Amino acid sequence: MSTSSALRTAMLQPTEEQLRLMAKVARMYHERGMRQSAIAEALHISQPRVSRMLKRATEIGIVRTTVALPPGVHTDVEERLEQVFKLRQAVVVDAGGGDEDVTPAIGTAAADYLSATLIGGDTVGISSWSASLIAVVGAMSPFRTPVVDTVAQLVGGVGDPRVQMQATRLIGQFANITGAEPMLLPTPGVLGTAAARESLMADSTVADVVACWSRLTVALVGIGAMEPSDLARQSGNAFPEADRTALEVAGAVGDICFRFFDDQGVMIDSDIDNRVIGISPDQLRAVERRVGVAGGPRKVAAIRGALLGGWINVLVTDVDTANRLLEGNE
Repeated sequence: MSTSSALRTAMLQPTEEQLRLMAKVARMYHERGMRQSAIAEALHISQPRVSRMLKRATEIGIVRTTVALPPGVHTDVEERLEQVFKLRQAVVVDAGGGDEDVTPAIGTAAADYLSATLIGGDTVGISSWSASLIAVVGAMSPFRTPVVDTVAQLVGGVGDPRVQMQATRLIGQFANITGAEPMLLPTPGVLGTAAARESLMADSTVADVVACWSRLTVALVGIGAMEPSDLARQSGNAFPEADRTALEVAGAVGDICFRFFDDQGVMIDSDIDNRVIGISPDQLRAVERRVGVAGGPRKVAAIRGALLGGWINVLVTDVDTANRLLEGNE
């Protein structure tokens, strides 16, 4: 430091009396809640001087700002998730337990996130069927004005008519809430052969939906674990045991839109992939906001893989899952 700089610094250092007065003013303002005008009157100094003292008290550390998190708020965990996994945003809710406890909580949180961030002009894609996404849409309230131009189905049902009904209802309900034009994919999600897939993909109804995928600004997806949920089994929305076993042997830990990946998020090369009618990994990763809604102990490995592979860049989950994701990754 030069002589002139050292001299200026020394001149800026408050005297003991100035420090005493600054501390007194700071306590009157911050601890006793007095207005600056009342402090000025009580100490017989000008109000601008009170203002300057409060500012200087912060600069030199007499006053230090701290944020005390309310119970049930986990912004510290959210920030760690965002840093570790390079997310645009993480939303962590105060819930724990099994699917029946976690799903409603993260559904409500995701609904709140969408209500705050859908501000008009979006084109949204939704994976066809997920208990988490059903909870999201069920928790959303109608917007006063349209905020989404189009909502498109990202993958067909697995083949059971009940699954396609759920997908149609999900897309339709989201369209009603947001004022969007719905685009449905009236096909199975996985066909028996690659040739059958190619034939259906050429159909004009399917082609229109596929064309919409390149315009998406938001993708709202569930994250599937290799162990299907009870609800998935009941609905028929589960892969045959032979297919699931083959995927597990290949290293699969989870899927998004029936695109299976390993624990590092690398896509599994399998015959199933050539039979899926749904958005491709490259198309999905090209979407600006990719919102994954998932939680619970059964899905930790799948969520971690989705994060490491860049399949999603916004995560809505529960605090127990969030902490498990951070273990070993910080």
